[in-house]
Amino acid sequence: MKILLAPDKFRGSLTARQVCDAMMEGIRLAAPDADIVALPLADGGEGTAEVLTDATHGCWHTVPVLDPLGRAIQAGFGTSADGKTAFIEMAQASGLRLLDPSEHNPLQTSTYGTGQLIQHAVALGVTHIVLGIGGSATNDAGMGLAAALGWQFLDQNGQELIPSGAALQQIKQINPPTRSPLPDELTVSVACDVTNPLYGLNGAAAIYGPQKGASPAMVAELDKGLQQIATLIQQQFGTDLAEVPGAGAAGGLGAGALFFLKAELKEGVRLVMDEVRFDQHLAGTDLVLTGEGKTDRQTLQGKLLKGIADRANAVGIPVVALCGTLDLTPEEVIATGLTAAFSILSRPQPLTEALQNGYRDVQQATFHICRLFLHR
Repeated sequence: MKILLAPDKFRGSLTARQVCDAMMEGIRLAAPDADIVALPLADGGEGTAEVLTDATHGCWHTVPVLDPLGRAIQAGFGTSADGKTAFIEMAQASGLRLLDPSEHNPLQTSTYGTGQLIQHAVALGVTHIVLGIGGSATNDAGMGLAAALGWQFLDQNGQELIPSGAALQQIKQINPPTRSPLPDELTVSVACDVTNPLYGLNGAAAIYGPQKGASPAMVAELDKGLQQIATLIQQQFGTDLAEVPGAGAAGGLGAGALFFLKAELKEGVRLVMDEVRFDQHLAGTDLVLTGEGKTDRQTLQGKLLKGIADRANAVGIPVVALCGTLDLTPEEVIATGLTAAFSILSRPQPLTEALQNGYRDVQQATFHICRLFLHR
């Protein structure tokens, strides 16, 4: 029996790799001779760069960059074994998790550090970048990223602006680098699961600004800044980004990546599954085991488990999901395409205890599922 393990992380408890390890132990107890393929996955958000680096047997690099408030930190990115692809997460350099809650202020933050990560990757000779843009602390439309790559943003006096959300309104002129810092052959794929426009009622500032510490007055200021940079890009370069689906992702970095990096925005789950060649791993598989910390109605909206189920169903392979919390009705489980879904919790327990016991509980739940499938 061939079993493909394709879980996401259990947030706060286990990485996707640790979930695979626990599943493998459970399978070995039930079926010592099973053929097991472990393929830790992610949905394009936090953890995606490490998952893709692992899946491609690549190398992790730690480099100096600036955090969202311009302070020196160390951040990481991965490269594939062949050195051709870099896996970068903006959360490593420009993420909200890098700030104390008292520091949350998208008027002051910038994506400059993410641009530095791209610089470091390009210096290694990569020809393709996979960029995850979840978990941002920023609302600068990629102004900081572009500044790190040599773009200049000038105010009405011709003075260069320091990138930030607040600086967007002051931009009067955008100057490209005298020499492109990106090689002509470089392609960039951005994991982007939102369709928000750059500005307006459903734009970056209005929808995501409050999550980053923006007051209503700050949201209004940020939204005007996003309009300003969009207007200038259209006037100077003839590119209209305002209504492109996903332009508002990550505080407008969706738009910034489209313009400054000539990137392509892709659904995160699809991008990750294609990068790890998921369909090839499905060949000859008898059962897919997947999982995540919480399975709920969001799983129906194009998340990882549904993406796995869709591809496995297309070739008639059953998919079973394990999760910490299972908040789906039977009808909703069927709608995801899953064959079945189970909570790993074996008894009532405090959250802290459940997080600590995640490895053991995944192992035991996997054992019972394999016994069921092997002895039908």
